[in-house]
Amino acid sequence: MTLEETQEVVDRWIREIGVRYYSELTNMAVLMEEVGEVARLISRMYGEQSFKNPADEEHAKERLADELADVFFVLICLCNQTGVNMTEALEKNLQKKSIRDAERHHNNPKLKS
Repeated sequence: MTLEETQEVVDRWIREIGVRYYSELTNMAVLMEEVGEVARLISRMYGEQSFKNPADEEHAKERLADELADVFFVLICLCNQTGVNMTEALEKNLQKKSIRDAERHHNNPKLKS
């Protein structure tokens, strides 16, 4: 599925099942909440924190995938309701990064292994 198709699928889901979009401000708050859930999982899976319930570790990868999908869904909602074509935005962003960072990362001693 392309990004444009994804935006269309999310829009159709919102209109048919979700009734309407939440306000942009509400969706921004929901996005932060979802990012926090991803952060919590990442800190336990890859950081120093441990799971409060060891049984939660069994399904951590599936939960992470689900939480990342939640982040992506809300981000697409914000794109749709603010008129951002994510394909165009990402293409422009990659062009900007490619010019700005053409040598930057290659010359970064912190990235040498």
